[in-house]
Amino acid sequence: MHSDERTPGTKLDTAPGDTPGFGPAAANRWQLQDGHLSLVRTAPGPRPLALPAQPESLVIDLARTALVVVDMQNDFCHPEGWFGQKGQDVQAARRPIPVLQALLPAWRRAGSPLVWCNWGIRADRRNLGPTVQFKGKRTAEGVGYGERSPIDHGPSLVQGSWGAALIDELAAEPGDILVHKHRLSGFWDSEFDSVLRNAGITTLLFAGINTDRCVFSTLQDAAFLGYDCVLLEDACSTSSPGYVTDGVLYLVRLLHGFTARAADLGAALADFFDLPSQPD
Repeated sequence: MHSDERTPGTKLDTAPGDTPGFGPAAANRWQLQDGHLSLVRTAPGPRPLALPAQPESLVIDLARTALVVVDMQNDFCHPEGWFGQKGQDVQAARRPIPVLQALLPAWRRAGSPLVWCNWGIRADRRNLGPTVQFKGKRTAEGVGYGERSPIDHGPSLVQGSWGAALIDELAAEPGDILVHKHRLSGFWDSEFDSVLRNAGITTLLFAGINTDRCVFSTLQDAAFLGYDCVLLEDACSTSSPGYVTDGVLYLVRLLHGFTARAADLGAALADFFDLPSQPD
């Protein structure tokens, strides 16, 4: 199954009427008004949403919250991807698919940003240090980052390749945001932090794979940078033993933020829009 990388479209914010505007988001725009350049931003009104969570229940602001989905890509989730051809069971990587299929339409309806934070490396791997490259390959005979597996779908996790593309079941839509990452954490060697801050985002909800690797690493760095962090535990998965996930949930609740369930978020969004909720 070959498909091209589906890069989400850019949804440009437009100022009221024909007033020219300059900025990456409605809450972060300059405007030309009566011959003057106004640097006054129009702050979005809060859109509070109650969400059951641990260790405390939360009220999040949909006007300042983004849903971050990590690494739901062919090379991790498809049986013929990089990991599948290494002999790794991709069932764990596919567990978030139905959960996200139920959640994403409601999230997009809310109008809050949806960010796909995906591996998308340089073809020459010049910014990947020895540790990263060794851990991706392990042996001289192995297939590493940017190399081709026996069933050749192109170089593994290179930007624009089949392996780096989102899996077919989770197609991106115009208005979604795509950030390429080059480490377990989406915040290292990328524009992720700048994209979020320019959009006025302060709260991040996390989903995707693997719970204990790229999801947790990205969440930790987000917390260190001052973002409010919520891990959607039923929208994440890992092939690691269960006690590893238990440890991640413990650390998130203790140190880095909160945990919640995508099912509860979907129900809260349904109430927000007065729609039938998705079955648990």
